[in-house]
Amino acid sequence: MVLEWLDGEFAVAKWTRDRKIEELGCFSFWSRTDQELSLVCPKDCLPEDAEKQEGGWAGFRVVGQMDFTLVGILAKISGSLAEKKISIFAISTFDTDYVFIKENDANAAQKALESMDFDFIKK
Repeated sequence: MVLEWLDGEFAVAKWTRDRKIEELGCFSFWSRTDQELSLVCPKDCLPEDAEKQEGGWAGFRVVGQMDFTLVGILAKISGSLAEKKISIFAISTFDTDYVFIKENDANAAQKALESMDFDFIKK
């Protein structure tokens, strides 16, 4: 399976009050539940009104469209990183999975995943 690093530093943010989802002009993943609105985006695109935010994240994605019948890919990634005590923030879209880790864990994460037969095409 092929993984691809995303460019730049990412931030994770949240709002608990009502807020409109906006187009940021960059990679952004908004998620609304009955308790919060969350956002993952490049740190330099982060809206200034976030109630809580944390920067310092690096991200990668599984390359290509993943069929819904595929099983265990995210579990294999998260399990491999958990063995190395690397925390993740995972998001899934219709096509693929994205995994965010703290930037200082990026090299260790790549080594751990390469040892599990994942290939990285960028970084």
